[in-house]
Amino acid sequence: MRLALTLLALLAPVGAQAQTLQCSVPAQIERPRPDLPTPQQPRRVLPIGSYTLAITWSPEYCRTRRDDARNSFQCGGANRFGFTLHGLWPDGEGKDWPQYCTTTPILPESVIARNLCVTPSAQLLQHEYAKHGTCMGVSPAAYFDESRTLFQRLRFPDMMALSRRPNLTAGQIASAIARRNPGMTAQSMRITTNKRGWLDEVWLCLDKRRRYTACPAHQGGVTPNTRVKIWRGGRQAG
Repeated sequence: MRLALTLLALLAPVGAQAQTLQCSVPAQIERPRPDLPTPQQPRRVLPIGSYTLAITWSPEYCRTRRDDARNSFQCGGANRFGFTLHGLWPDGEGKDWPQYCTTTPILPESVIARNLCVTPSAQLLQHEYAKHGTCMGVSPAAYFDESRTLFQRLRFPDMMALSRRPNLTAGQIASAIARRNPGMTAQSMRITTNKRGWLDEVWLCLDKRRRYTACPAHQGGVTPNTRVKIWRGGRQAG
């Protein structure tokens, strides 16, 4: 039986952890299901024009999923996350993007184990490679190595302090993140919220060489002046 791997906040600077505060990979990893194209999400082979690195604010994600067994690794037990990696997405040269470019088998357990404390769901890892990684023409290991490296280079502001700022806006969140990351500007990201106005994800826009670039006008996200709340967890009010 493989020994559990543990990442603790005391082992590395906060910025280097990319907000993974504590994570233990279980000895037994759930086997994901195949992730295949559907009529609603069809196979689409298109030239790659740019990339998006999507990261998720885990406290908000877990807020309504803590009792869901499918999310127990991320949202239950002793594991603690701030931002997590949703995925590296190749974008097209226009509004459409490539997806499900080739079929893929179930990911090797070793690949899942290596990335589970960054993207804390075996099924999401399967989905990200099937939908996005196959369009980059690289192996699962190479896709996740690059995604993980880009994510772990990110530095973040004090999100707890930021959450307490009155009348916080999406533009202020973007500026605070940009100040911590050389080469990034507030125009290099889109902030997304749920319907109740709480921070959901941050989408970072990258060019073909994976350098930060201004996001295209058609990409999603709220406007910079939109008020945004950040869920800290627990019984936080507001």
